[in-house]
Amino acid sequence: MTLRAEGLDFGYRGRSVGTGVSLDIRSGEVLCLLGPNGGGKTTLMKTLLGLLPALHGKVLLDGKDVARFSRRNLARIIGYVPQAHAAFFPFTVNEIVLMGRSAHISLFAAPSAADHAVADRALALLGIGHLKARIYTEISGGERQLVLIARALAQEPRILIMDEPTASLDFGNQLRVLSRIAALARSGIAVVFSTHDPDHVFLCGDRVALLHDGRMEEIGTPEATITAASLKRLYGVEVQVVELPDHETRTCVPSVHGLRRRGGE
Repeated sequence: MTLRAEGLDFGYRGRSVGTGVSLDIRSGEVLCLLGPNGGGKTTLMKTLLGLLPALHGKVLLDGKDVARFSRRNLARIIGYVPQAHAAFFPFTVNEIVLMGRSAHISLFAAPSAADHAVADRALALLGIGHLKARIYTEISGGERQLVLIARALAQEPRILIMDEPTASLDFGNQLRVLSRIAALARSGIAVVFSTHDPDHVFLCGDRVALLHDGRMEEIGTPEATITAASLKRLYGVEVQVVELPDHETRTCVPSVHGLRRRGGE
């Protein structure tokens, strides 16, 4: 299963956000979108999902225009984890995750035992089974983010698109989610996620696409693409890319000039 963008211009009616983007997303691969705020990552994702029509170019799912898929059929193939979710009704965590099964359930039918089992597995995979009976609006922001990921996993998608899935999480949960992303790719799912942290790309990304001002600056392996020069272009800051002693992991170390306080100052 391949999701491909060809010469894609994207945005909203009367306002272009990005132009000329071409990329492909392959089964069993993690593709990271890296770029500053306002660079077009979220709008690009919504266009890849078919939630926004392309202004120009095409989005193809196994060679077929996504605009030709029904929302129900598309939801059986592509899962989506949004950046934020405002909930107003007191659904339980279990009910939220079961909503991910809607594309697999007939209209007006109740979730089956098999649907409940899928939801339970999704909760267990993320280590939040203990939240099952809790009210979604009463748990923390980080916990809600994990529930949204579980809901997407309950769709049993072949492609998973995640908009900053680690943004609300503490350090430990960030690593757990990144580990789960890598495991999903190993199971054959294509995963796309956006992040502001280049270290996340080094930890679990197979390829990275640098998006700046709505244009694809570069796409390639993390090691070849994430450099001091490319990060300076993206974020306007001085950064060193350092190889750790294991000779397998890299990390980005920003300049601390003017930030670190000295004794007595």
